[in-house]
Amino acid sequence: MTIILRIWLAMSIACGVLAPGGYAVAADATPLNIVFVSPGKIGEIYWDMVAQTMQAAGRKLNAKVEVLTSERNYRTMQELGLGVVARADKPDFLILSNEESAAVPILEAAEAAGIKTLLLSNSLIGEDAKRLGPPRQILKNWLGDITTDLTTAGARMANALIGAARNEKWQSPDGKIHLLAIGGDEITPASIARNAGLQLAVAAAPDVVLDRMLFANWTQSEAEQAAANYLGWAQRKGIRPAGIWAGNDPMALGALKAVAAAGITPGEQIQVVGLNWSEDALRQIKAGRLLLTDGGHFLLGGWSIVLLRDFADGCDFAANSPHIEVKTSAITRDNLTSVATLIATRAFDQIDFAQFRAKAGRCGQYDFSVEALISSISPPAAPVNDAGR
Repeated sequence: MTIILRIWLAMSIACGVLAPGGYAVAADATPLNIVFVSPGKIGEIYWDMVAQTMQAAGRKLNAKVEVLTSERNYRTMQELGLGVVARADKPDFLILSNEESAAVPILEAAEAAGIKTLLLSNSLIGEDAKRLGPPRQILKNWLGDITTDLTTAGARMANALIGAARNEKWQSPDGKIHLLAIGGDEITPASIARNAGLQLAVAAAPDVVLDRMLFANWTQSEAEQAAANYLGWAQRKGIRPAGIWAGNDPMALGALKAVAAAGITPGEQIQVVGLNWSEDALRQIKAGRLLLTDGGHFLLGGWSIVLLRDFADGCDFAANSPHIEVKTSAITRDNLTSVATLIATRAFDQIDFAQFRAKAGRCGQYDFSVEALISSISPPAAPVNDAGR
């Protein structure tokens, strides 16, 4: 490398023209206006964190992120999305989640209006997928989707329960390990994927019986009731329950309440797993009551802004595929400390989102792993000591 080129590179990095890892990050990059129509409720931890990571990434990547909340009502979601499409001052990008297939009419309206869209967490399924095909084919402005490999997550959660039960020899009198599963719903792609992973793990374990697959609408209260009913049934049938698989953390917390009410000690007589990386779940893991929480997928919010920043700057995230799939990870007592503070404080501005942008010549290639996340977190600023001035 010539001396002149080295000097140019050093100056470019210092001025914010080139990221240290490679891909160009213009100091005067065009500001982006992005609208996210959230399917969740205000106060719903997962969707709140999705939105918060989006906005934190936006602050790092010169993008203003507006969040509209549907309050778990698909009609409201469609009204909000269609309202955005009808605006005179249209956003640069619209991010949607296809829960209950509610995003389809918004996608089609955005196509007609020339608004570029990204699907997050839940993409098209079934007849919608057949009719509209892949991104950028019929709907040219549908750029792609970013989802998580929740099938692997569901299987990992189940295998953790099975492994713990085998180690503790928690078989019922019939010699089998008996489990309860509590899913979120039967129609959302993210739920279907988690449930499929569970079923794959159980099918591969001849010594395991899945007694019930119940659904609790993602809520703690319904999961608590479902678990209580199951535990009462198991007692009447002389079954020793070994584990409860819950499709998200709130349902896992509900199951824990039911377990305690039944006089069973979680972590010692039964294991429970959840998914979301929620602060409440981390506390239960630290206390030894919850075996693990899988997830990290709330960071799809931040990663979606990375993709759109790259796209806007000419590095198309769909260079390899318009489908970006992110791996989740399990948090246990072994790795709890690495991310616990970040989640507890929701200090997502400590994440260097620019670090995750695609490198020059590698558009569409991303490392969104938990290891990369941990390495990107900067420590909080030390308080100023006035006495030392």
